[in-house]
Amino acid sequence: MKAMRYSIVITCYNQREFIVDAVESALSQRHSCREIIVVDDGSKDGSTDILRSYENSIRLLELPANRGAIEARNRGAALAGGEYLVFVDGDDLFVPWTLEVYEQLVMQRRPAVIVSTARYFEGRVPVFTPRDAPERVEFIEYESLMAKDRSHGWYTCALVISRKAFEDAGGWTPGLFHLDDLDLAAKLGYCGKTILICSPFTALYRMHAGNTVHNVSPFLRSALFIIQRERAGLYPGGRQKRMERYAFHGGMVFHWTRRALEAGLYRGGLKLALGGWQMLLTAVLRKATIAIGGRRRMTVRELNREGAALLSLNAEERLGGRSGR
Repeated sequence: MKAMRYSIVITCYNQREFIVDAVESALSQRHSCREIIVVDDGSKDGSTDILRSYENSIRLLELPANRGAIEARNRGAALAGGEYLVFVDGDDLFVPWTLEVYEQLVMQRRPAVIVSTARYFEGRVPVFTPRDAPERVEFIEYESLMAKDRSHGWYTCALVISRKAFEDAGGWTPGLFHLDDLDLAAKLGYCGKTILICSPFTALYRMHAGNTVHNVSPFLRSALFIIQRERAGLYPGGRQKRMERYAFHGGMVFHWTRRALEAGLYRGGLKLALGGWQMLLTAVLRKATIAIGGRRRMTVRELNREGAALLSLNAEERLGGRSGR
């Protein structure tokens, strides 16, 4: 038997209207060496009844009470046997070619971390046809995640992490939900080779009324918490890599200070800017240095067009048949 390559960990809490789409998007992946672990975090809306109907297609862990997404993810990861972990929230989805793209990079490059991109959508789940399947993957390879020299959005559903690197980093930080992905990225900052996928996108991020990004205040508190963790020396790399980490955190400070001002949270935005001014300045200097010296060159690799088309057809059939979309 082949060793398990991917452990897909899906977590959900009272997401009955979304969870079928998330599970079906994982089941539609044609990669044979993958397992799907679904952690229901104490749902009370009937989600567990839906998940039980999948029987042996998934591995279901039902938590007796709601413990939060972070503990649910860590509990799911503890059950995982795959070489790589892929986390998906219950309202997000894979696209048909997700694991195909990841597998090509894993086979050729053996990275510790893959950082990809997601496409936003509202309402009905997009349906992909063979014509939508990507023909190539465009990516940049770095010696570490902290060496990344291009900005991009952070999405839990578009991260691939070596299980060893994840365990060595201590997993998701308990109690930190907002900006948890940036905290984990900092903990994985020097765990090994990192690949940033510029194209194609590999996940779908669903926009709806319950998205956490609609409420800025918790993100400001989490940003200050991450700054405190950095100053306490809790992220790897030591003093030698401090400026590189400062530049990474500075991007967070800039983004959420701007979001605070746009939301009219002037006191919170000012507090964050003052608390992270050194990091913000370091990020500006790093951007100027990159602008002068240039960014790392992108690599382009062709994908198997026939395989991608088959993946699209398989996903369209599953999503159309099971969830009625």
